[in-house]
Amino acid sequence: MLPIKKKQSAKKLGKVISFRRSKLSRKSKGLFSSFRKKKRRRRLRVAPLRQLVPIETVAVYDQGYNAGYDRGFDKGYRDGKHDGGDAIVDRLLPDYQILPEITIEQIVAAGVEHLRSHIYHLLTARDLGDQIIAALDAKTPFSLVRLGDGELLTLAQETILPIEQIKQDGPFLPYAGVEVPDLEIKAELVQAIRGANVVGIPKLRVRNFQPLAFAVFKAEHINYHKLTLTDSLVNYYIYHEGYLSRITQGRRVLLVGNLAPHLAEVLRAHGVNIVGEITPVHGVKDIPHIKESIAGYDFDIALVSAGISAVIISEWIASSMGKVAIDFGHLADSIVKGEAPYR
Repeated sequence: MLPIKKKQSAKKLGKVISFRRSKLSRKSKGLFSSFRKKKRRRRLRVAPLRQLVPIETVAVYDQGYNAGYDRGFDKGYRDGKHDGGDAIVDRLLPDYQILPEITIEQIVAAGVEHLRSHIYHLLTARDLGDQIIAALDAKTPFSLVRLGDGELLTLAQETILPIEQIKQDGPFLPYAGVEVPDLEIKAELVQAIRGANVVGIPKLRVRNFQPLAFAVFKAEHINYHKLTLTDSLVNYYIYHEGYLSRITQGRRVLLVGNLAPHLAEVLRAHGVNIVGEITPVHGVKDIPHIKESIAGYDFDIALVSAGISAVIISEWIASSMGKVAIDFGHLADSIVKGEAPYR
């Protein structure tokens, strides 16, 4: 901020607040008798001066801040990309050897091709949609559960990450329904993964996503080769493949989650038979109550949008009630908002 060049009078600054001499009570006059002989002066109350910052200075500061931020971001990106790519190649190459005119993308592509025998194929949206329809037609139990960073951070308690680290990485966990530490819910999640027909995991190799998923499987002795894995975003993919109408039309549908009433309104407008709406779901502590409510309905398929609780609830519906249950997730939000029209 720029300093004020010259101190100005309060009057010129328009800060003078005039007032009349107040009338003193007799008691007050006695208290202030010592001041009676003094010449009464009119006192001025002056508001404190504020330092003035020209608008031009603020604009210049913002421009400088943004430019510095962008430079710092770009440098961090370049350094990170180098450390995670070319720097690794440099360490792997012997002294006095280089790979000229070969990009890091080409090197990675060659490595992926060399490791093709290790590639694990995830269940596609079409195959999953067909399995759901087959289970509905045969009236056999079926559950899809999906693991995102919230579920994986909950599963990482104590075995992989300390609680404080989980709280730092997952400030959204209370919104998703979990207050860590909660080892009981962790155990229930492990059980749900083991019992589910299909388990969605993150495809992205990003911190707290796919790498954490396989770290959890290893720590909890879950043999993922015995699981049917799919992409954790498969709820959106089966929608885009046109399976939403195919798994709901002509079926008795139960909706579970905080958006159940709004989702029911949209689905009913398209002729879907909604037999029940279970709401609200107040986190994982509400699971016993939600299970009790679900047990009171007769339905063919349940669409569960309840955060981390959805994993446990969906697997339970299939294993305990013999029904089809889908961890529906935020697809419910997209449908209610009109971003994903019913089809």
